Order: sequence, then structure tokens, then C-alpha cells
Amino acid sequence: MNLDPQKIDDAILALLQLGLHDDVRVWKTFDWDAMNRLHAKGLISDPVGKAKSVVLTEHGMAESSRLLEQLFGAD
Repeated sequence: MNLDPQKIDDAILALLQLGLHDDVRVWKTFDWDAMNRLHAKGLISDPVGKAKSVVLTEHGMAESSRLLEQLFGAD
């Protein structure tokens, strides 16, 4: 199956909004390639390391919230 990485990244970023704690931290339990792409786009802190969570950047927080509503909001 041919998958669109941008759609995957959008869905993961939206779902990260559901796991928020400490206002900006989220658990990094998604696909590593996708998490690395989100970091490269400046949406989350570097996922590589011993910490079990990453920080959403200001832009990442805004996009995460927008995508959650866009992709999963009830009409």
C-alpha cells in the first residue's frame, strides 16, 4: 500500500493533542519516522533521547489543535 506521509503526520499531530500533560508535553508513542518528520518541521522537540515525552512547539500546539478539530471534530 502506498501511504502519504503528510497525511500520517497530520493525523499523528492531531492525536498528540489528546495526550497533553503539563500544558505542552505529549507521550512519544507513535511511529519514529513520523515523530522525526514532525521534529524536522519544527512542530515538536527532538524525540530522540531517554525522555518518554516530547514538547509541542507553539506552532505545533496550534497545528495540533487545528488538525484535531479538522480531522476528528463532529459536524
